[in-house]
Amino acid sequence: MEKKIIKIWYDKEGDYLEVLFERKKGYFRETENDAVMEKVDEEGNVIGFSILKVSALKEKPLSIELKSHVA
Repeated sequence: MEKKIIKIWYDKEGDYLEVLFERKKGYFRETENDAVMEKVDEEGNVIGFSILKVSALKEKPLSIELKSHVA
């Protein structure tokens, strides 16, 4: 059985957080929160997310649902 690894990357200078559940081709798209982008694969499955300006977020805690858009 393949072990799943979650990759978390934070760039302090850019104040950017990225979390990847899978390492595969995909693209980022907008969510309901301007600071959060979800990364999806070619089939629309969520494979990660990113948050811009993490330290400037006023919502505490930040809460958002990431949904796969596969029919």
